Amino acid sequence: MRREDEAAFRDFALAQWPGLTRLAYLLVSDAGHAEDIVQTVLAKMWPVWGRVGQEAPEAYARKALVNTATSWRRRRWHGERPTELLPERANYDDEHAPRLSDRAALSTALRALPPRQRSAVVLRFAEDLSEQQVAAALNYSVGTVKSLTSRGLARLREDGVLNDERTTA
Repeated sequence: MRREDEAAFRDFALAQWPGLTRLAYLLVSDAGHAEDIVQTVLAKMWPVWGRVGQEAPEAYARKALVNTATSWRRRRWHGERPTELLPERANYDDEHAPRLSDRAALSTALRALPPRQRSAVVLRFAEDLSEQQVAAALNYSVGTVKSLTSRGLARLREDGVLNDERTTA
């Protein structure tokens, strides 16, 4: 690989790391696994960077990330994480507790969605992609994205996590 390509890939990886990690976390709900997934995606992109870097590297990375996260969810054993000490419970003041509670409830509700619905909802609203961009990223038709997003949001509203004031479909 040429030096220019190496530098371009390094710049891409550094610039995209926070967004890809956030997207992975929303898909798998575990910070450690989210970082592992992003590393895997970047490792998959490295050998094909000469081709991908010229086209649409962000879209390629998102699609690879969703596919990698889906593959990870399908595995039966996700590994143990032994620790020497149990983590302490954080003490949050009353001001932040409702926001954290909402975030935890949303995370739990997102995990309960089927993988296709979760991917569509997360890409559509957390990544703020258009329906066409989500369709391209997931290789679905726009109608399928609309259907998955609508059903996912309906289920989140049904679970009481979303209400009409906070989210519009």
